[in-house]
Amino acid sequence: MEVIDQNSLKKLVNELSLEYFHKPFTDEVQFNNRLRTTGGRYIPSKRTIELNPKFPGELGEEEFIGIIKHELCHYHLHIEGKGYKHRDPEFRELLKKTGSPRFCQALPSMKQKQQKHRYICKDCSHVYTRSRRVDTKRYRCGKCRGKLIKQ
Repeated sequence: MEVIDQNSLKKLVNELSLEYFHKPFTDEVQFNNRLRTTGGRYIPSKRTIELNPKFPGELGEEEFIGIIKHELCHYHLHIEGKGYKHRDPEFRELLKKTGSPRFCQALPSMKQKQQKHRYICKDCSHVYTRSRRVDTKRYRCGKCRGKLIKQ
């Protein structure tokens, strides 16, 4: 998918809104570079949809359109005064009706960044895997209180 500018993004969101919800999208939509783990979010207080700009490039147009449809479900239900949160039955029903995904896929670039640290207990050989580093001078094995070694 080619790079999308602000005007074409607004046009795409409005087209999807008319096609799947039969209602126009009249508020703001924008890219947010700070979004990391999510494809997009709807901010009810501002009536704004923010989308992750990495998704169209890494996962393709189909996944990106699914994210937009998901956020439009939040948007239209909120405007109508219905339950727009993930746990609300109206929201789940509208997701099914429009063929929108409940969750988005993880970005391949974020999967690579998840660095795992492995520690092994010197005494009982229990292996610990952690996302963050552990101070081996301060922390011990939770099973036998043995010393941990970075593997």
